[in-house]
Amino acid sequence: MSLRPSMPELDVKRRRHNFDEVALGYGAKQAIAEAKRCLQCRDAKAGCVQGCPTEINIPRFVKYVSEGDFDSAIEVIKERNALPAICGRVCPYENQCEKMCVLSKKGEALAIGRLERFVADHERKRGIKASKKAETSGKRVAVIGSGPAGLAAAADLAKLGHDVTIYEALHEVGGVLMYGIPEFRLPKDIVQAEVEYVKQLGVSIQTNVVIGKSLGVEKLLRQFDAVFIGTGAGLPRFLNIPGENLNGVYSSNEFLIRTNLMKAYKFPEYDTPLKVGKKVAVIGAGNVAIDSARVALRLGGEDVYIIYRRSEKEMPARLEEIERAREEGVRFKLLTDPVRIIGDEGGWVKQIECVKMELGDFDKSGRRTPIPIEGSEFTLDVDTVIVAIGQSPNPLISKMTKGLKTTEDGAIEVDENGMTSIDGVFAGGDITPGTATVIEAMSAGKRAARTIHEYISR
Repeated sequence: MSLRPSMPELDVKRRRHNFDEVALGYGAKQAIAEAKRCLQCRDAKAGCVQGCPTEINIPRFVKYVSEGDFDSAIEVIKERNALPAICGRVCPYENQCEKMCVLSKKGEALAIGRLERFVADHERKRGIKASKKAETSGKRVAVIGSGPAGLAAAADLAKLGHDVTIYEALHEVGGVLMYGIPEFRLPKDIVQAEVEYVKQLGVSIQTNVVIGKSLGVEKLLRQFDAVFIGTGAGLPRFLNIPGENLNGVYSSNEFLIRTNLMKAYKFPEYDTPLKVGKKVAVIGAGNVAIDSARVALRLGGEDVYIIYRRSEKEMPARLEEIERAREEGVRFKLLTDPVRIIGDEGGWVKQIECVKMELGDFDKSGRRTPIPIEGSEFTLDVDTVIVAIGQSPNPLISKMTKGLKTTEDGAIEVDENGMTSIDGVFAGGDITPGTATVIEAMSAGKRAARTIHEYISR
C-alpha cells in the first residue's frame, strides 16, 4: 500500500522563533500523486462524503486534481464550502472525511485536507472567482457574527439570491479565525482572502457593531426577513482556584486576542505589549491550549508546560498539533491538576501548586474521570499562567433579547434546523449547546441557511 507524501514543514529551529506558517502545503506534483491514490468510490455513497460536515463531493474534486484540472476541482469544492483554504488548514479531517476513507483500513487515508488546501491555495494565487448566484429574491437576512458559522450561512444565503448583511462587533472580520488561531497555523491573509470571496458573492459586512446594545435583535427583525446569530463563545472559563487574580495570569482568550488580532508579536511596530515570562504554564489540552503554548514559546518562553489532568490519550487537541508543539519544545505535565497559583510580594505569579491524578471510571464525556492522588502535591516555578479550559457564550444578546430561550450556561437553544424560540431568529456554532470546531460551526451555519431559505421563501 503506497504512502501519502509527507507535508513539507518549516524547520523546527527556525519556526520556534517566528510566526511564519509551519505547514507549507503540497506542490502540484505531490497533490497529483496523492490524488491518484483515490479509489474513486461512488460519489453519493463514499465514506469520505458522509464524513464531511459540509458534504463536499470529495471523489469528484480529487479526480480533477489527479488529472491536473485544479480549476474544476475548486469549483466542486465551492459548491459546498466557501472557506476551503481555511478548512484545509484547521479542519480535523483525520476524525471526519479521512477517518471514513476506505484506504485507511489497510494503510494511510487519502490526504483529503491537504488536497483541499492545495486546490484553494492554487486558486488564490491565480485570483479567486465568485460563484454563480441565483436571481435576486428581494429577501433580506441579517447575520450576527463573522466567524465560521456566520460566514458559511451568509455565503450560502447570498448564493441563493438573498440580500445578506453581516454585523461584526470587532474591527476585523473573521471571528475566531482572526483572533483565536495563531498566524503560524492560519495566516490572516488567507482568512482575509476568503472573506473577500464572501463579499464577492454580494454579502455586505459592517464592523464595530455590537448587537445587543444600540441595535438589538428585535430591531433587526423589523428591517430583515430573518436573523442568524453566530457570535460564538467568547466568554473565558476559569479554574476558580486561589491566586487566579495574580498578575501574570491570562485567559487564553485575552492572550490569543492580543497576539493574533492586536499583533502583540510585532510589538513595538503594533502598540500592543504582552508580557510573557521565561517559565509558562498553560492549563488545558485542547487546540486552544496547544496554540497558547506554542505562542508563548515564540514570545520568549523558555520552559513552557502543558498541564492536563488526564493522560495524552484523552487530550482533545489534534495529534499533529501536539506533535509539532513537542518538537518545538513544549513540555507536557500529564495526569496533573493545578490547585492554587502562588504569588510574590508584588502580586506577580511565582509558582503553581499541582496535584497528581489517576484515572477512574468513564464519565458522561466518554473519558475516564481524573481522581487526585492524596499526598502528591508539588510546586512548579512559573511566572506566567494561561488558562485554556474552554469558553462560554457571551450573554449580551440573550440577555437583551426577550423570549430567546437559553440553557443554564447561556447557550441559545435551537431545534435540529437551527431555529430558536423566536420566530425568524436562527442560531448556530458555539453560541448554541455543545462545542464546535471551525468545520462544525460552518456546518451549523449551512444547515441554518437552508432552513432560513425555506422560511423566507414561504
